[in-house]
Amino acid sequence: MKISQLMLFGVFFIGISSIEAQEKTSLTLDEAVKMAWEKSNEVTLANTKVNSKKYELQSVKNNQYPDLKISGQYQRLTKASIDMPNQGESASLASPDRAMIGMANLSLPLFAGFKIQNNIDAYESLYEAETVTAEKTKEDVALRVITYYTALYRAQKTLDVLNENQKSAKQRVTDFIELEKNGIIPRNDLLKAQLLVSKTQLSIDEATNNLNNINFYLVTLLKLEPSVKIQVNEDDFFNLKTTNAPTSDAVALENRKDLEAIRLQQKASESNIKIAKAGYYPTLSLLGGYTALDLKDIITVKYAMNFGLGLSYDLSGILKNSAHVKQAESRALEVKNTEAIMTDRIKVEVQKSIEDYDLAINQSVVYEEAFQQAAENYRLVKDKFDNGLSDTNDLVEADVEQLSAKINTAVAKAAIIQKYYELLSVSGQLSQSFNLSKI
Repeated sequence: MKISQLMLFGVFFIGISSIEAQEKTSLTLDEAVKMAWEKSNEVTLANTKVNSKKYELQSVKNNQYPDLKISGQYQRLTKASIDMPNQGESASLASPDRAMIGMANLSLPLFAGFKIQNNIDAYESLYEAETVTAEKTKEDVALRVITYYTALYRAQKTLDVLNENQKSAKQRVTDFIELEKNGIIPRNDLLKAQLLVSKTQLSIDEATNNLNNINFYLVTLLKLEPSVKIQVNEDDFFNLKTTNAPTSDAVALENRKDLEAIRLQQKASESNIKIAKAGYYPTLSLLGGYTALDLKDIITVKYAMNFGLGLSYDLSGILKNSAHVKQAESRALEVKNTEAIMTDRIKVEVQKSIEDYDLAINQSVVYEEAFQQAAENYRLVKDKFDNGLSDTNDLVEADVEQLSAKINTAVAKAAIIQKYYELLSVSGQLSQSFNLSKI
């Protein structure tokens, strides 16, 4: 009976372990970014806005084509009285009981002060602006993925280092218990070692909480199940290339999508000025039509075709239209000033990102040296402690310094990658680095 219970427990444990193993998913950064592009709500909304602008453009283009309208009527008449004075008093006409009318009208704009073409130009610019705005949205989503991904690696690495250090700390406590029993060390030294284990455990709990939160943020962005645990492979992570980093703002001013969108909006605003000025001109249209009429037993009209020109000129608009022109010019000036402000902001962002990237590289070198120094210091202190030349305070302090150096070294390497992609983002080159334009 006991054997059966043990087997049942073993099968249950194996099943639970298999489920946990299945929930862990290893994703490269490239895969995570592309997955976000395909599933993100922000990207879907951006693409929808592009389609809306596309349909608006098609609607405006339709204004250059003829308008063709047809209409027809069928009416029943009740004892209609027909009076035809020119036929004399003896004229007697039957009273019709129905009337049918059919008409077709054609109107083709010939000239409207170039309003139609300028309107098309404006909407084409707005459509292109929305397209590049969608690309900027995709870059922003990609940067969010990168931020979460690198943070996830830092959290995982920190937790690994803490767990590794905790094993050593617990083993030290075990050794100190025996030494304290034999009277080799005072109880105070044992308590210090146990206190270090407790502090390390608190750090492990905090790191685990941080890891779970970051993992949830990332799986939510990628539209994965909340139970999925993403595992960052260290080899894949550090194989990411961080070469050819931009060194000036020239690339950013050429490639930033948000700046390009503002420039296209400026182009649209210039077209809107021309549209407003079209109010000073008359409109000329080509007109055509066809009419058919049947008044039973009285008159039948067929093949009544007409054509000609239609002219419309709003004379009062000559005085009133200046306000519309000034309004359009003012809005164009607003966009121009916005472009100037954004240009300055981009220069600041690029300079800051360059400095942050260089700082991350320099810090990584320093942290690596500090780790080597901390490791050597711990080795020397440990030797002194084993030979009775150093106390527990020195040993614990050296251990904490080595742990801190390990964590800083791991975090610093991830910081270089994070700052590199941030620099690419502010320079407008993030899409090219992942080849996202093909997604």
